[in-house]
Amino acid sequence: MDFARMKGIIGAGDGFIAALDQSGGSTPKALKGYGVEDDAWSSEEEMFGLIHQMRARIISSDAFSGEKVIGAILFERTMDGEVDGVPTPAALIAKGVVPFIKIDKGLEDEADGVQLMKPMPTLDALLERSKALGVFGTKERSVIHSANAKGIAEVVAQQFAIGKQVLSHGMMPIIEPEVNIKSETRAECDAILRDEILKQLDLLPEGEVVMLKLSLPVVPGTFDALVDHPKVLRVVALSGGYERPEACAELAKNKGIIASFSRALLQDLRAQMSQDEFDAALGGAIDEIYTGSTHKVAAAAAA
Repeated sequence: MDFARMKGIIGAGDGFIAALDQSGGSTPKALKGYGVEDDAWSSEEEMFGLIHQMRARIISSDAFSGEKVIGAILFERTMDGEVDGVPTPAALIAKGVVPFIKIDKGLEDEADGVQLMKPMPTLDALLERSKALGVFGTKERSVIHSANAKGIAEVVAQQFAIGKQVLSHGMMPIIEPEVNIKSETRAECDAILRDEILKQLDLLPEGEVVMLKLSLPVVPGTFDALVDHPKVLRVVALSGGYERPEACAELAKNKGIIASFSRALLQDLRAQMSQDEFDAALGGAIDEIYTGSTHKVAAAAAA
């Protein structure tokens, strides 16, 4: 599957993007949710081996295909691993699912109401290796905690700087300035963030496009100008801590935005399930998220 075909699938395909990119400190929590306790491993290598087994089981499931899952975001170790003896990106592509790679190395301490990304000194090498494996794009996450205009502007500027580095390698960046859904100033954060992204989009050279991964807004339709922008290939939403039913209901209120859920996708899966049970639970989650991504309701009617 070449870049142009993958771009077409992500830009116009019906479905959503699965986030299979938990890493570092979030891995034990993800494993515990999957029914694997901390005493199941004695080293970091064993821990990452177990999380890879979970992801491989998801990717190889009959319920997981390009009919409803148009893309998947991978952790670096997952990208470097195999599914049924095939490199993970190739296994995804064989199922019609476009692969992405998480590239950020975590977050700085909070300042000015935000957390910037830590430096990525080896990013160019990672991008070259990812592209050689057939990966289409990247994802990089920052977090916004409060409506501090200076901090939000810094987050967006840093995100676009990294995005331009990704574009220079012929890959598609997913820019992810997450707004903490527990913020007391969420609505203000959403508005400031939208305006800062619009400023940065206007600075992109003609012909360049990026993707955006955003928290679901307090006011449905807040991000319509981003969805409709000619320099945005697709806007996707993170679940941000919502349970899946609520995340899907909020998603359905926002036209043109599809899901890129992690925990909300995986929350019903358990290591102890039979294959039939696993496939049924995964298929049910996929169907629910697909519906929220593709069947929109008027915000007034949904309120």
